[in-house]
Amino acid sequence: MSIAALIEQYLAGPRLLRDAIAGMTTEALDACPVAGKWSTKQVICHIADFEPVYLDRIKRVIAENEPTMFGGDPDLFAARLAYDRRDVSLELNLIEACRAHLGTILSALPESDFARRGMHSVAGPMSIEKLLSNIAGHIPHHVRFIEEKRAALAR
Repeated sequence: MSIAALIEQYLAGPRLLRDAIAGMTTEALDACPVAGKWSTKQVICHIADFEPVYLDRIKRVIAENEPTMFGGDPDLFAARLAYDRRDVSLELNLIEACRAHLGTILSALPESDFARRGMHSVAGPMSIEKLLSNIAGHIPHHVRFIEEKRAALAR
C-alpha cells in the first residue's frame, strides 16, 4: 500500500468506528454478548488508550534518532484505567484528535522519512511506515469485533 493510501486509511478510522457504533444504546455499548470478549465500550477505550501511544511513538521516530519505544499490555490497561467509568463520546473525540493531529504531520513528511526507525522493546526495529500500518489497521481490526457483538445482541 502506498504511503498516501496508508495515511488515508489512518484518517478514515474514526469515521469507521463511529459508523460501527451508530445507534447503539448505553446498554448495548456496555453489554458483553460474546463470552470472554470485551464490551464495545471497552474496545473503544482500548483504542483510545493506544492512539496517544502510537502518536508518541511515531512523533519520536520522526524527531529522534532511533528512539526506544515501549510495549503496553492491553489487558492491564483495561483492568486499571477505569473503562467502566469512561465516556464513549470523549474517547471517540480523543481518537479523532490524535489522528487529525498526526495526519497533518504525516502529510508533511517526505516519503523517505517513512523508513526512519525506532527500537520497540518487544518487536525490535520498527519504521514509521510499519507503525502507521499497525495503527491504521487497529480500528478496522476492532470494528470486526464490534460487528460480532452487534450480531450477538440482535439474536
